[in-house]
Amino acid sequence: MATVTPPHNPLTLLYQDDALLVVHKPAGLLVHRSPIDRHETEFALQFARALNRGRHVYPVHRLDRPTSGVLVFARHPEIARVLGQQMMAGAVDKTYLAVVRGWPQACGEIDHPLKDEPEDRRLKDHEQTVREARTLYRTLATTELPVAIETYPTSRYALVELSPKTGRKHQLRRHLKHISHPIIGDANHGRGRHNRYFAQRYGQGRLLLAAVRIAFRHPVDGQWFSIEAAPEASFQQVLDIFPGGRAALVSS
Repeated sequence: MATVTPPHNPLTLLYQDDALLVVHKPAGLLVHRSPIDRHETEFALQFARALNRGRHVYPVHRLDRPTSGVLVFARHPEIARVLGQQMMAGAVDKTYLAVVRGWPQACGEIDHPLKDEPEDRRLKDHEQTVREARTLYRTLATTELPVAIETYPTSRYALVELSPKTGRKHQLRRHLKHISHPIIGDANHGRGRHNRYFAQRYGQGRLLLAAVRIAFRHPVDGQWFSIEAAPEASFQQVLDIFPGGRAALVSS
């Protein structure tokens, strides 16, 4: 296990062995090249390779650019293949934290099919396949701020734990919008007034979504492997709006 990171590398090394390299990715960093962001020159993939002493690594899954959190790389292509099979079989458990508008129910399941979102935005008007999509959620904390942002004199927010059971593009953001509790900071699926309030209050705008845990069968010995990491500071400071503040993370 390692906790050091080379200078100027935005990734934090959480764990490594002969098969795996697990890091924490900050918000705002792409995992790899994308046709949407052709001008970008820095990617989590290249920084992970630097942590691997310049040798190739293979991303097992992806996190959207604005999402921070735990990211797994395989150190060999055959390891990536085994983990990819687990992903396809739904045998990988992922846990996220999000700050959302409003107060969702105490817990529930969002079972709402989603249309594929193409990487190339020029194809967005073409007919796309609709696929099954399921997300479990649990409300960890709620708060009501004395701030009139829309038509009410106060504004309600919640900290929720999310467990996607399928892996559709932007699934969590689209599912939370579907139940009318969009994630704060979501420019595409959220509410602009609330996003602007948080950006002004904290001096920056970010998507308040963090991957905090991932678990799967280790591809070498088959043992259950689980690793977690607390959200980065830009996420944690927002938790001060909730009763108990950052202690909500511990109680979860």
